[in-house]
Amino acid sequence: MTVTIAEELLLLAHSEDDGKPLISGTQLDPALAGAILAELAINERIELSAKKVSVRDATPLGFGELDASLARMAGERKERKPVWWVQKLYSAKLRNRLLTGLAEAGVLSEQRGKVLGIFPTTRWPEADGGVEAEVRARVAGALAGQDPDPRTAVLIALMRAAKLDRKAFPGADKKRIKEIAEGAWAADAVAQTIAAINSVVVTASIAATAAAVGGGSS
Repeated sequence: MTVTIAEELLLLAHSEDDGKPLISGTQLDPALAGAILAELAINERIELSAKKVSVRDATPLGFGELDASLARMAGERKERKPVWWVQKLYSAKLRNRLLTGLAEAGVLSEQRGKVLGIFPTTRWPEADGGVEAEVRARVAGALAGQDPDPRTAVLIALMRAAKLDRKAFPGADKKRIKEIAEGAWAADAVAQTIAAINSVVVTASIAATAAAVGGGSS
């Protein structure tokens, strides 16, 4: 099964056994939006820099969330920065749509329940571990010293930006993670994409956390 970078990130962000998230939604949601931007850039649909997102080719890729986001970008008349798009795209609804899609594809199972018998909760344990196993093998190879392909490098950069790297791969070398996430090994276009994604996901995560704290204290 072919999955998107955002879906790969989601699989790594949930426990394989009980389906609980390893990081908070305020960390994960901006990273998922960043993953969409990064994948569109890798597939040469958009050009990504620190200051702007430019649509190069509006041809759909055949993945619902990617194509819907690309169509929104193509229809936007005003030039926007990557962080603007990340903030536009990320939400719990995006996360839930992606999780539901993985469940419908048989990769995850959806288990609904209640905390303290009152508060509804949903867990997403694996139904088919083969997809995540392939993702983990790619990431583990890169962390062990192999040159990562652009998708894997972006995934590692997103994990680091969302502070998921040490939870998903607790024994990984921090120096190697940083090296990949900073994109120094990559061709200019990929390195630029990684740098832009790193910046906007961190910025959006900080803003989301501040909003959550402010909302909780008001």
